[in-house]
Amino acid sequence: MFRKILIANRGEIACRIIRTARKLGIATVAVYSDADRAALHVQMADEAFRLGPAEAARSYLDIAAIIDVCRRSGAEAVHPGYGFLSENPDFVAAVEAAGLVFIGPSASAIRAMGLKDAAKALMEQAGVPVVPGYHGDNQETDFLAAQADAIGYPVLIKARAGGGGKGMRRVERANDFAAALASARREAEASFGDGRVLVEKYMAKPRHIEVQVFGDRHGNVVHLFERDCSAQRRHQKVIEEAPAPGMTAEMREAMGTAAVRAAQAIGYSGAGTVEFIADVSDGLRADRFFFMEMNTRLQVEHPVTEAITGLDLVEWQLRVAAGEPLPKRQAELAIDGWAFEARLYAENPARDFLPSTGRLALFEVPGDVRIDSGVRAGDEITAFYDPMIAKVIAHGADRTEALGRLAGALARCRIAGVTTNAGFLGRLCREPHFSAGDVDTGLIGREAATLLPNPPAGLPVQALAAIAALGLVEPATGDDPWGRLRGFRLWGPSWQAVRLEHEGRELEVRVAAGEGGRFDVAIDDVRMSLALRGTASDGAILADFGNHSLAATIVRDGLQATVFADGEIHVFHAEEMAGLHGEEEAGGDVLAAPMPGVVRLVSVVEGAAVVKGDPLVTMEAMKMELVLAAPRDGTVEAVAVAAGDQVAEGAVLLRLVAEEPE
Repeated sequence: MFRKILIANRGEIACRIIRTARKLGIATVAVYSDADRAALHVQMADEAFRLGPAEAARSYLDIAAIIDVCRRSGAEAVHPGYGFLSENPDFVAAVEAAGLVFIGPSASAIRAMGLKDAAKALMEQAGVPVVPGYHGDNQETDFLAAQADAIGYPVLIKARAGGGGKGMRRVERANDFAAALASARREAEASFGDGRVLVEKYMAKPRHIEVQVFGDRHGNVVHLFERDCSAQRRHQKVIEEAPAPGMTAEMREAMGTAAVRAAQAIGYSGAGTVEFIADVSDGLRADRFFFMEMNTRLQVEHPVTEAITGLDLVEWQLRVAAGEPLPKRQAELAIDGWAFEARLYAENPARDFLPSTGRLALFEVPGDVRIDSGVRAGDEITAFYDPMIAKVIAHGADRTEALGRLAGALARCRIAGVTTNAGFLGRLCREPHFSAGDVDTGLIGREAATLLPNPPAGLPVQALAAIAALGLVEPATGDDPWGRLRGFRLWGPSWQAVRLEHEGRELEVRVAAGEGGRFDVAIDDVRMSLALRGTASDGAILADFGNHSLAATIVRDGLQATVFADGEIHVFHAEEMAGLHGEEEAGGDVLAAPMPGVVRLVSVVEGAAVVKGDPLVTMEAMKMELVLAAPRDGTVEAVAVAAGDQVAEGAVLLRLVAEEPE
């Protein structure tokens, strides 16, 4: 076994590999970019080395820099994780040329499966069923159109290189084929530098089912059963499960045998996944599944296979790479129960899954399920890398129990500071078709109207958000949980006002703090009274509204207030923060970043007098410039940023104060 390995990756998968290496007594070397200098995987590893700037191309994708760190650290082997260089045959060759061991398949195996058309031709020769279609070299438009006619519409045009849905077009009619082909070619060329495509039969109700395979260097190959990855948005997986719902013993045997045959055809060693598409318009049938592609690495969703088999797949990778035979043979492998994995992303489903960046003001996840993550509270989610922040894995005796545990765990996740898809994942768990196991790759798209939008916050939640935004509740430090309650006055209630933005709607809220954790809240024409009970050490409260109580967690982070209640996450942005002003205007103004981006220009200095409309800060986000102007006349009290700073949405840029009368 190896004494020391280098992990050529970051985040969750780097932490995952370190845990197994530590269990086996193997020292670990981490690498990091400037953006990850204080990351969790850097802290966990025995050693860590800088690769370069934040951009992946100049750090995690820099093969020469990684090989140099291997030499300096004395690492004997390299684990690529997933993503980045994990399926790059040139990286494998460079590792081996340096006298090191690559913990994964050979460069030739990766190349054999790297292009979809060549891989499918190879699979046909090996007797593995492939999707009916054209996978050849002739790329003439008229020829491909004729192939589409022969296949029968609808058809799917797919880029031969890459993945992630790029260069993919569904075509319903022959008249639309030429335009769709041209569009797919342009996107494929831009994304992968390869505009060549293949044309396949489009399936009306497809399911994405994949089989985990493992091979060693002694010619042994086994499969570790299947995973269903049909719950997808924009051709990317959202929730995975194992085994696949509705799977019969006959079909499992057929798919497992086909997957093993595929791995044997390329002399595969290590962990791999053979992905199939199944036409389930007539249910799962052993003669209706077809090879799509093979991922020559460990998958993001490998924990569900570990959960139902009781195995550590990273340990298997290390043992196989060290020359050991597979720990078990096919007859020794069995399925135990059911497992789900949900991918927690920093993204906004209601805005077409737009990634979200910022600082994790709160990161609390339940301890009764498996959580694979590479972040902690206080960490920054940047725009440089994949926005996945955690994986929630739940195991149960059967599908119903496992899904219930997953839904419960998602409801107890407390993540604030960035927008996440936790609420969307919880709604997907409760969606009738998904909960019944009737899932296909089009499910989320069909049910988008109910799954994607965040449900509006009710008046009680709005009231709690206003109390949090005004800073009227802080965690207790003594015996009295509300000993640091702010805003209360002995001589009667003192009203404070705040303007909140929530899901595109502006709310004017006034709050008066009373004795003993009591509040009066006025929202538009509605007035209510409530009392807060319980401990506030973690933001968890019980709000008593007289005729009902609401358990919630409230978090304030700068201009953002987050309320976790009823399994949903409600985020509010405050335009004016705490300040005792009754019916008058606030005594100060905060200029905050309306979106994540880079500060390009600061046009004022501290002490400068400004007039309403004067340009103060210029930001750049998503290749657009945005000039932020003074909301009123005043004086610049403080400037919190400088040109070149990367800022999160809601970050304070500068503060204004009213000019003193002469």
